[in-house]
Amino acid sequence: MVLSIHSDEHFMKEALKQAMIAKEEGEIPVGAVVVADNRIIARAYNQTERLSDSTAHAEMLALTAAGNYLGTKYLSDCSLYVTLEPCGMCAGALYWAQLGKLIYAAADEKRGYTVINPAMIHPKTKVSRGPFAEEAALLVTDFFKGLRQ
Repeated sequence: MVLSIHSDEHFMKEALKQAMIAKEEGEIPVGAVVVADNRIIARAYNQTERLSDSTAHAEMLALTAAGNYLGTKYLSDCSLYVTLEPCGMCAGALYWAQLGKLIYAAADEKRGYTVINPAMIHPKTKVSRGPFAEEAALLVTDFFKGLRQ
């Protein structure tokens, strides 16, 4: 399979690279990238342990970086690629940012926003399940298996 540099597959692979950084640092392996005009403008991974901050999720850090880059709090022309379905906190932030498009790989059946309330995402935000769901889910399950051992 040939990946276009403007495809969902390409951007999700970049989010997976961020998740791998999180894993290497002992963080829950979730990564995110924000794309505007077919360009990555922000990259982030979970850093709750590193920053001692329960809000330092990949999505939150990526939104902040993208807003700073663009000089705006609204990201209606942006897409967020994230390896795991956003939690309720992150979904609320995506709502307020008026994100244009959300693409996530793996579902979070315990803490994902769709379990809590699917309407947490802004009604104009397009949502889709992206590629590499199995790979992203395996990263998270392997991480927690490792913690239990």
